[in-house]
Amino acid sequence: MSSGTTPTAHTAHGDEPIVRLRHPGRWVAAAVLLVLAAMFVHFVVASPELRLDLVAGYLFEKSIIQGLLMTLKLTVVSMLVGVALGTVLAVMRLSENPLIRGVAGGYVWLFRGTPILVQLLFWFFLGSVLPQISLGVPFGPEFASWPTNILITQFTTAILGLGLNEAAYMAEIVRAGIGSVDRGQTEAAEALGMNPVTTYRRVVLPQAARLIVPPTANQTISMLKLTSLVLVIGLPELTTTVQLIYGRNFQQIPLLIVASVWYLVLTTILTLVQHRLEKRMSRGVLTRSTQPRRKLAVSAEGR
Repeated sequence: MSSGTTPTAHTAHGDEPIVRLRHPGRWVAAAVLLVLAAMFVHFVVASPELRLDLVAGYLFEKSIIQGLLMTLKLTVVSMLVGVALGTVLAVMRLSENPLIRGVAGGYVWLFRGTPILVQLLFWFFLGSVLPQISLGVPFGPEFASWPTNILITQFTTAILGLGLNEAAYMAEIVRAGIGSVDRGQTEAAEALGMNPVTTYRRVVLPQAARLIVPPTANQTISMLKLTSLVLVIGLPELTTTVQLIYGRNFQQIPLLIVASVWYLVLTTILTLVQHRLEKRMSRGVLTRSTQPRRKLAVSAEGR
């Protein structure tokens, strides 16, 4: 073969050459994206209005860090409420009792059908129609009573709005996970004498977790960003803190960049954790799926 020729690939029969398809559109798209990326970087670096020095100065400012911690606290507590209540609602929706199914279905319908912003404002202004929250016998004497505006603080309002709304979505996620477990598993547990609670706790939920964990991780990432909505009730989380600062110095874009940087950092960390969890949860499935192949390979070597 001379140095000026290009080697040609042939088919298994050696009669027809394989011609590689060309994709000029891919190269054009890549070139356009590179140009746009270069323009964006140039704008960020060369634009004095962005005030990157101000961004760096406020990134670890005390009030910003406090707002960041409040955002994390809201995310964790709201997801705990959502997962716990959502699991109960999922079990209720799978109940054979039509009344219990109807109550759970009505809850999911109500909280999924109304905007979360409206729900936050509803809990925040609940004291205007319910001045007192009482504890006692239904339609009977009251044992204790508290002012609603004192009992439902800004933080409590945020947890009620975010957590109860999240429970409606988690109920559907958990219900789908439970539905994926073979009915025979439940029947086997009942044959061993397990009660329904023990069956769900020790048999059904552990197997359903493989399908529940990935979407729950996605919901956690979404919850982290949804906490910014508590801006409407004045709770000093990250977005509210940023707004209070740029309300004084009128540097809106630099302060919004600060908030965006922290949100990106947190979502990146949660995404990495999600990938680790998904890999860990699928380890058993991959092991079982590769066992037959290994057995075939061993038998082939024996022959």
